[in-house]
Amino acid sequence: MNKEEIISAVEKMTVLELADLVEALENKFKVSAAAPAVVAPSIEAPDQAVEKKQTEFSVFITAVGEKKIPLIKEVKTLTGLSLLECKKFVDDGSKAVVSDASKATAEIVKKTLEDAGATVEIK
Repeated sequence: MNKEEIISAVEKMTVLELADLVEALENKFKVSAAAPAVVAPSIEAPDQAVEKKQTEFSVFITAVGEKKIPLIKEVKTLTGLSLLECKKFVDDGSKAVVSDASKATAEIVKKTLEDAGATVEIK
């Protein structure tokens, strides 16, 4: 398989399929697609408890933009629900579009929904 064939295959993938691919590549090669974070020196007392790093994220729609139809279509692509279920899902706004996702997957879903006009929050 050459580069052009790989690019062609990736172009045909949905956002969730791409997110799963990224996660699988990260696990296979023990790498991270996230940009490296700059770590500031810590001034905490040594006896303070170390915070657990969050590894699972959920993506919520906090506000629907002016164009609701493209957003409903993106939610349908991401969730696999019917159009009617997606409309109710977008109107309700209290459920996570994706749950227990990796940081990379959550960021991809967030960007996709924001491109469709929604205001999105990752928790």
